[in-house]
Amino acid sequence: MSESSLAVPPITTRLSWQQELARAVRDPAELVRLLELPTTLLEPARRASRHFPLRVPYSYIERMERGNPEDPLLRQVLPLTVELDPAPGFVADPVGDLGASKGAGVLHKYHGRVLFITTGACAINCRYCFRRHFPYAQANASTEQWRPALRYIAQRPEVEEVILSGGDPLTLADRRLAQLVTQLVDIPHIRRLRIHTRLPVVLPTRVTDELLEWLAGSRLQPVMVVHANHANELDTTVASAVKRLREAGVTLLNQTVLLRGVNDEAMALTALHQRLFDSGILPYYLHLLDRVAGARHFAITQDRARELHRQMAARLPGYLVPRLVQEIEGAPGKRWLPP
Repeated sequence: MSESSLAVPPITTRLSWQQELARAVRDPAELVRLLELPTTLLEPARRASRHFPLRVPYSYIERMERGNPEDPLLRQVLPLTVELDPAPGFVADPVGDLGASKGAGVLHKYHGRVLFITTGACAINCRYCFRRHFPYAQANASTEQWRPALRYIAQRPEVEEVILSGGDPLTLADRRLAQLVTQLVDIPHIRRLRIHTRLPVVLPTRVTDELLEWLAGSRLQPVMVVHANHANELDTTVASAVKRLREAGVTLLNQTVLLRGVNDEAMALTALHQRLFDSGILPYYLHLLDRVAGARHFAITQDRARELHRQMAARLPGYLVPRLVQEIEGAPGKRWLPP
């Protein structure tokens, strides 16, 4: 889709990532208008978005097909009233985040690494988000609350890796993130900094000189786990952003969620993982959907997931085949699903 077809300023105007983030589409009517979708989608989208708001940047919308309600990128962000239907087994905290909380901002589930909830903000509200009901107001480590979180990490010498998560940590200003990383560097047993983020995919302009400077400027080994679910997400702007990250010494990995109606076909998954590698991103995890309330319509069975994984493995070299995993509350690590 051409940029002009959406009647928005083209990327060449070089809006800052903050400006792009601020002008993200939040009104279902605007999304329906921009993509020339059936107006019958509007009222259901409004109803569902009252419970979990719509949020999607223009640069992501530009990759969608106009007039196609089944577009795989649109399906990830379009609110639907099926989200409001009761669904046994689909709960507010499907992976046990609250039970793993060690105070504001710290989740400690697995040996040797802790997860730092830096913010509740995201650039895009994915309808399958496993933290769509997370109480960020109580659990988020704001700048003023970093001290106890950092103290918790400092008191555990077995912790070698800190994972910045959210929300999306890259919605924070580089100044704040650099300040946090400086304090992590002062903890001698921390060796790696991992960042879980969707922004290099949905908002590639977020990869700025300032971001690269603090990522490459500390002794911590930087790892970035991005999140793409379909090959159509990976356009030339994403490839350019990823190239800059790699040149700064960042290891790039991808995690994908299996989603009915988005990527639950072997050819779609094969194309995604080929394009990831072409862009300089290594496949990492292929997740079964976390059974969060509101996302039942995305779920596929374990048997179907295994079959898709087998079909991928028959088409791709081993280094392009991600691990098929499921997160289980209380388990010591991700559960690998055998073929």
